[in-house]
Amino acid sequence: MTAGSRVSENGEEAMDLLTVTEFSATGPVKKDLMKTAGSNIVIVCLEDGQEIPPHPEPYAVVFVVLKGEGIITSGTVAHPVKPLHLVSVKKDENRGIRCDQRMVILGIREDV
Repeated sequence: MTAGSRVSENGEEAMDLLTVTEFSATGPVKKDLMKTAGSNIVIVCLEDGQEIPPHPEPYAVVFVVLKGEGIITSGTVAHPVKPLHLVSVKKDENRGIRCDQRMVILGIREDV
């Protein structure tokens, strides 16, 4: 079980995503939150001006912006994003994140 989570009466895990955020002045912070059959769920935290340059990965991913503003790249398209925006990226496509205002992003990726 991770920090900020709790187990319900039926044994399922629940968590307040904003209690597991962690930021660093040296670069983006990615934390694995949960693995399920077929997916891996992570939280990514970036300070103003931090960036994960566009790069390909061998899995599909969906990013959900929980806080902040910036740009998420999907393939060749740069999407301006803010809270509650969702961006999907296909397997082997470029993906990148540029933070303009402190960001918290949920990443739900295909488990490979």
